[in-house]
Amino acid sequence: MREPTAVDAVAEKYVTTLAALDPLAATEMGLAGHDHEMTDLSPAGHDERDAATRATLRELDAIEPADDVDRITLAAMRERLGLEVELHDAGEHLRNLNNIASPVQGLRDVFDIMPTGDVEAWENIASRLNALPQTIDGYVESLRAGAARGLVPAHRQVVEGVKQAGELAAADSFFTSFVTGEAAAAALDDSSSCSLVRAELERGAAGAREAYGRLEAFLRDELAPQAPQDDAAGRDRYQLFSRAFLGATVDLDETYQWGIEELARVVAEQEAVAAQIAGPGATVEQAVAALDADPARTLHGKDELRRWMQETSDAAVAALDGTHFDIPEPLHTLECLIAPTQSGGIYYTGPSDDFSRPGRMWWSVPEDVSTFNTWREKTTVYHEGVPGHHLQVGAAVYNRAELNTWRRLACWTSGHGEGWALYAERLMADLGFLDDPGDRLGMLDGQRMRAARVVFDIGVHLGLPAPEQWGGGRWDADKALAFLLANVNMPESFVKFEWMRYLGWPGQAPSYKVGQRLWEQTRDAARAAQGDAFDLRAFHAKALNLGSLPLDVLKLAF
Repeated sequence: MREPTAVDAVAEKYVTTLAALDPLAATEMGLAGHDHEMTDLSPAGHDERDAATRATLRELDAIEPADDVDRITLAAMRERLGLEVELHDAGEHLRNLNNIASPVQGLRDVFDIMPTGDVEAWENIASRLNALPQTIDGYVESLRAGAARGLVPAHRQVVEGVKQAGELAAADSFFTSFVTGEAAAAALDDSSSCSLVRAELERGAAGAREAYGRLEAFLRDELAPQAPQDDAAGRDRYQLFSRAFLGATVDLDETYQWGIEELARVVAEQEAVAAQIAGPGATVEQAVAALDADPARTLHGKDELRRWMQETSDAAVAALDGTHFDIPEPLHTLECLIAPTQSGGIYYTGPSDDFSRPGRMWWSVPEDVSTFNTWREKTTVYHEGVPGHHLQVGAAVYNRAELNTWRRLACWTSGHGEGWALYAERLMADLGFLDDPGDRLGMLDGQRMRAARVVFDIGVHLGLPAPEQWGGGRWDADKALAFLLANVNMPESFVKFEWMRYLGWPGQAPSYKVGQRLWEQTRDAARAAQGDAFDLRAFHAKALNLGSLPLDVLKLAF
């Protein structure tokens, strides 16, 4: 067990402060004691968190590292917290609205990961629900302050926010079903104390619906008329977002050209595999049709999907542990669940600090989807589970012997996390887990989508020239949608959701594929430096035990 240092003390203090000022983040990290509270999303709340961030940076500047762990911690905290300050100075918190990762969704989604097993848990939920209206009012205050400064999210995102807020304001919204559902019924008995909790839950659900109704009206009547029609972030904003999501500075124009080339490479590889599936000269579309028509590769209904996810995940853990990875016992548990939402997304939520809440893989199944193809999704299970996010996030949470709480729970860099998950998909192919041509085509299908996102995201937000193959001229939203529909082999409803996501969340989507590229560059540099002494299993173990770092900082460890 490593002795904590002065750097660790500052990091621990910062996490304690962050949990108090951002209870939603505390719940996400699995830190107990704040589940009954809500985060203040008003300008004053943002300013208070910003002041704490700046104070922490000043404290770090006065400390020298005691060892290599400190050296990495200092570099990571200065980079991550420094970017938070830059984003705050740019006023990005005052126009935080999109279709997937803004307070519109986050204030609802947090209830998916809250404990629900006993009366105390539901008391916390009731308290948080009853605090939600004030938080939404603070959020509106921030959006209004942003508009006064000319900082307004794009019109398309505001309209989507109106739609989502309206759904959460409806009588049959999530909040209604949540407080009257099976989990609540199982935890609350017929005692008078439980009756009081039920009453508070119903009051909280009603208040939440009313608050989302106010948000819907504000977005529709006040913010939408001020919202710009242009979806593009522009080069300066995009460069800042790119650094925030990658933890690295990349040449955007070079990365755009690489994305075009990588897309062509993946398509060529897909065509070669398609010939194995459907015969010489077969197109990717013909191979997909053959796979989709195969009953052995088809699942029917959500229950069958969930069981298959769980079986596939469990088999990966059993096969990889002790061979290619050493997987700690708490990480052997990964719950595969159907999400209560219907957006089409597939995502992972990490374990709590003490692993009482396990890592979970969630599948948000669209309302119009009832059949699923295993050839498409085996690689997704590896991405979200093991050796992807679950192993990566869980390894950091588990490594309390070396890492402070900030390193284990609070530091998350999208390019590191999502890049690793894509790296893990390719790794499973290299290890022989995707030798079946259908499963391999599924992996390539995902890689193609991620490469297309690099082209789409940088092209649209920087207004770059589109290749003639994709319409020529400059990229815009309509041209980019046609491009996505040609390169993403998913239902149109899913593609349109993703299209909206990329338009409203600049820099995030490329962090997957660019993150994979930077992971591979780091591995290859370590191999070149170590020569015959290089051991891939040891490289993975060291990298995962470092936690989620900015990708430029990851390089310092090798």
